[in-house]
Amino acid sequence: MDIVQAIVLALLQGFTEFLPISSSAHLILLPVLMGWEDQGLAFDVAVHIGTLTAVVAYYRKDLIQIISAWLGSLTGKGVNDDSKLAWYVVLGTIPVGLVGISLSDTVETVLRDPLVIAAATIVFAILLWIAEKKATEKRDTIILLDAVLVGLFQALALIPGTSRSGITITAGLLTGLKREQAARFSFLLSIPVIALAGMLKSWELYQDANAVNWMFMAIGAGLSALVAYLSITWFLKLLAKVGMMPFVYYRFALGIFLLWVFAH
Repeated sequence: MDIVQAIVLALLQGFTEFLPISSSAHLILLPVLMGWEDQGLAFDVAVHIGTLTAVVAYYRKDLIQIISAWLGSLTGKGVNDDSKLAWYVVLGTIPVGLVGISLSDTVETVLRDPLVIAAATIVFAILLWIAEKKATEKRDTIILLDAVLVGLFQALALIPGTSRSGITITAGLLTGLKREQAARFSFLLSIPVIALAGMLKSWELYQDANAVNWMFMAIGAGLSALVAYLSITWFLKLLAKVGMMPFVYYRFALGIFLLWVFAH
């Protein structure tokens, strides 16, 4: 990997991580299409740290309030909406954790095929389209059913091309949540998921004997954090104005392009 590849992939990861277009698919496909060598495990860890930093920074005030309420519920100070939300985030993280541990080898090998990514890109574009058209947007408050359904849908994001944010926002819209609340819950759910994935990759990296280029790691973490923060801000504004349809169209176009490139 050279400096240009490091910069491009860091920008790509930061921009796509929280958009409903699958960052993992883009990070898999771009090196294939460009003829680049695999960026390596260490770089994946770095850009995950970057995007985790971005979402924590963006929701820092909410997180302080939510964690404080959650700790209060553990020490007998009562339960409120914030402490419930903390428990819902925990509950919503369990399915993806269990599936990820059980199918880690399959996810890292079979499901990284470009045709699998193309199919997932199109199939989940259709589901996102349905959710967008059927959205009632009746509720601001997260309930237990939301946590269960969104958590189950989130496990599907282990298929490259699905998009973790896309599938969780889709689930939120299907339960009747308003777009902004569905996106907020999706992004809060991303924190333990990205943190757990980063810790797992860090453990794998610790066991890897290959040397680490720390300059590339710093570039990856820094750029992905900055771009991810800006991407969250931009996406939430776009979501409020025009909804999810631009991403549906993009997913259809990307899926068809990938089928054209890799199916023959």
